[in-house]
Amino acid sequence: MFIQTEATPNPATLKFLPGKVVLESGTMDFRSASEATASPLAEKLFTIDGVEGVFFGFDFVSITKGDTDWQHIKPAILGAIMEHFMSGSPVIKQEEAEQLGGEDFDEADADIVATIKELLDTRVRPAVSQDGGDITFHGYRDGVVYLTMRGACAGCPSATATLKHGIENLLRHFLPDVQEVKQV
Repeated sequence: MFIQTEATPNPATLKFLPGKVVLESGTMDFRSASEATASPLAEKLFTIDGVEGVFFGFDFVSITKGDTDWQHIKPAILGAIMEHFMSGSPVIKQEEAEQLGGEDFDEADADIVATIKELLDTRVRPAVSQDGGDITFHGYRDGVVYLTMRGACAGCPSATATLKHGIENLLRHFLPDVQEVKQV
């Protein structure tokens, strides 16, 4: 098994591509070992000193590190990912996997929300996924769109610029009712 790695715009996050499907649908973000109980792979990755975040996408795993150098932890991460996929174990324990929910919006704004989600899925998510992260819709109230940056995007120095100059401008162009985009 050959695992490729890619740099992300966030210098503390590296994207690992195992050449296999990691998650069939959606994404999962773990910010601590205590949050990782739903995933045997995430639990194993958090045992590596220096790992501070684990994010799963369709075909990649993004790892966020602390003050450790990549050269010190990258071999252990590659080994853990390879061992996991070679074992045939599931990435997520089915009985513990939770679907993200809790969207907050007024039903009267359902058409606007549907358009926001479509724009995010077709124009934003593919680019953000390339960088090892994800962006999810959280809510829409009084012209303000609430989004959650996950994976490599969560701690990225350019996340604010991405939200304000990229996503906000895109949504305002297609939806004049959108006044602002905020990160949850």
